[in-house]
Amino acid sequence: MAADWLVQLNREVVACTKCPRLVTYRELIAREKRRAYRDCEYWGKPVPGFGDRNARVLIMGLAPGAHGSNRTGRPFTGDASGNFMYPVLYETGLANQPTATACGDGLKLRDLYITAAARCAPPDNKPLPSELANCAPFLDREIEGLRRLKVVVALGKIGFDAYLNFVRRRGLVQSKAGYVFAHGAKYEMPDGKILLASYHPSNQNTQTGKLTRAMFLEIFKQAGRLADK
Repeated sequence: MAADWLVQLNREVVACTKCPRLVTYRELIAREKRRAYRDCEYWGKPVPGFGDRNARVLIMGLAPGAHGSNRTGRPFTGDASGNFMYPVLYETGLANQPTATACGDGLKLRDLYITAAARCAPPDNKPLPSELANCAPFLDREIEGLRRLKVVVALGKIGFDAYLNFVRRRGLVQSKAGYVFAHGAKYEMPDGKILLASYHPSNQNTQTGKLTRAMFLEIFKQAGRLADK
């Protein structure tokens, strides 16, 4: 069945051990846990993307949070970034509920798929270039499998660069020089897809007011309008 490509890809993602530093870190966090989650069974493995395989909108994140998706096994689930993001996705019709607490909580994405530049929680939320390169083949297959994709929302510069690196590997652009990251930046790519940039909904950005709910909401309203064109 054609649909099985994503099942196979996610199976390979979850089994990946290419980055020794990340394997050590994600498993250490899963063993030691945060006090608030000491009774939880941590996922502690690479986190696959998830959502609607017929999506026209893709969210490109950074990497799993140590006590968020490294604990729950699903992107932006169980941490402050997700608590900020999912109500906005719900309001814009891209999610069926405003909360994301654990796999099996009933969350479904509509016309949206979520992935990340790196699949394992990195120390200090900073994956190394070599680690991002190890994840790139998974990302390439994932994006190519999303046949109806029209809009990519990159959360943060690492996600932004990860998508540009994808289109460069595909020979669509020769250089990233003309694509500057800024919140609200919009670029039409040579293949017609639209790249939208947003600040990442990290605690650091949302608690300081660098990224407000209104700013974030406008990004996804715009993504919806562009997907409908």
